[in-house]
Amino acid sequence: MRKQKRQKFSEIKAGLDDAESLIRKMDLEARSLQPNVKAVLLAKLREYKSYLNNLKSEHKRLASANSNQAARDDLLESGMADAMSVSANQRGRLMMSTERLNESSDRIKESRRTMRETEELGVSILQDLHQQRQSLLHANDTVFLLLKVPYRHHLLTGKFEGKDEKEINEERRKKEQVKEIKMLF
Repeated sequence: MRKQKRQKFSEIKAGLDDAESLIRKMDLEARSLQPNVKAVLLAKLREYKSYLNNLKSEHKRLASANSNQAARDDLLESGMADAMSVSANQRGRLMMSTERLNESSDRIKESRRTMRETEELGVSILQDLHQQRQSLLHANDTVFLLLKVPYRHHLLTGKFEGKDEKEINEERRKKEQVKEIKMLF
């Protein structure tokens, strides 16, 4: 039984360490995002950190209690108390400890699920931002090409599409000359 308990405590400790590592990674990733998204994610991460710290404290408390309990059980087993009452007390404490351990395991599983959801949300946001960036770059290229078309025509023919200012002024001058000639007659 003790071996199983120690193994459970080790598994929970490993789970807590994994959760802490994931939170650190999410924290780094969240800090690289846009300010409006970053603020929301960092607030959520603070909640997760707080929850994880509570779980660590609970685990430490249970591990300490388990250690004290193991020492007490050793003394009791060595003949300092009635074997039947020791067995009943041990069974009751063991059941209570197992219950707490299972609750802690459930909370860790829930924390992991929440962290995965948050990570997936972060990935989704990054993908959306990437798509928006690509759309903006494409729009920029399109505008650049549209603005560049008359100049490209000018480079090929030496003239702009349509009339340039010099041609317009020349036409005005000719019209004025025609008017002056008509006035003379």
